Amino acid sequence: MKAPSEPAPAIALSGLNLSLGSDAARVHILKDINLNIGRGEAIGLVGPSGSGKSTLLMVMAGLERADTGTVKVADENLRELSEDELARFRGRNIGIVFQSFHLIPTMTALENVAVPLELAGIDDALDRARAELDLVGLSHRLHHYPAQMSGGEQQRVAVARALAPNPSILVADEPTGNLDEDTGRQIVELLFAGYEKHGATLVLVTHDPALAQKCGRVVRLRSGHIVDGHA
Repeated sequence: MKAPSEPAPAIALSGLNLSLGSDAARVHILKDINLNIGRGEAIGLVGPSGSGKSTLLMVMAGLERADTGTVKVADENLRELSEDELARFRGRNIGIVFQSFHLIPTMTALENVAVPLELAGIDDALDRARAELDLVGLSHRLHHYPAQMSGGEQQRVAVARALAPNPSILVADEPTGNLDEDTGRQIVELLFAGYEKHGATLVLVTHDPALAQKCGRVVRLRSGHIVDGHA
């Protein structure tokens, strides 16, 4: 009897290289990266500043294009997609939380969370956005603008926005970097609760060793190379 084949990884990177800049200022950021991340896995990406971890996260999210290699995410080869196709792919599959929130200042919390749902053509976008904001404890802030909210509240909106489309992959780049310790801890709890609720794959860039250890596997980068956590 033939053994069942293992499911494809949520993220599979092979022979990945990426350089930024031009001519004499060109810098080789990612060097021969090979990494598989299983479906439902939580990965902590760590390393010194300049090691390439945020750039690697952006490649996984389709926000940076590699020069060479294969970038397969949710069964899609991202290097074969046009910019429009990449945008649609992200909308369907990837939730992103940035260090600096990246909310639209002219939109309320409710509108910020509803935007990706509306772009995906979801009919009950406002209802779903309202429910997601309730889950992160912001039902009383639906009609407030980012400038009217604290940093912690803005990051809660960003977490709700990332989770609202029910993504299969959740990526977060230093999500607690601009927050005090207590607020950061609350954001981490919300991120992990959302990751578990949605059955997503989580990739988290952090300088915080304790936060990285909350993940099932820690992947360390140094000078653009993965030095630990390949498996």
